[in-house]
Amino acid sequence: MSRGIKLFAISFFILMQACAPKEDIVFKGIRNVEVQVGKSNNPELLAQAYFHNPNTMGMKLKEIHVDVLVDGKLSAEVRQKMKLKISPRSDFTVPLQATLSLKELGLVDTIKNLLGGKKYEVQYVGFVRVAVHGITVKVPVKHREELRIRL
Repeated sequence: MSRGIKLFAISFFILMQACAPKEDIVFKGIRNVEVQVGKSNNPELLAQAYFHNPNTMGMKLKEIHVDVLVDGKLSAEVRQKMKLKISPRSDFTVPLQATLSLKELGLVDTIKNLLGGKKYEVQYVGFVRVAVHGITVKVPVKHREELRIRL
């Protein structure tokens, strides 16, 4: 390898490190969870994911990739592309919206439980992708809570 190529590779690596965030984005939790009847009469989950950017540089939120599990079974997938500006050293929220598919839980039991307002264990697992000067970073999302779903 020639000296010029080595010098270019080292310079490129240093530049990439300078552009990357110094600290990880912090996932703070899920709040404002609501379950509403959607257009297709399936329950629709609306929530806000909260994060904190401890870095001195701004970023852009590019993608949300979160699976919603109800009682341990995949019930919805949140796949959203976006261009949300994130200010330096600030908290920010990401809207989550998903139509819950409760057919995996059994139709008769699900209808009975929804009318009675049964508590379900809801998990959010996945990541959001942020970009800093063109470099993308995945921020993991992992949250679990009990939620009463009633129609």
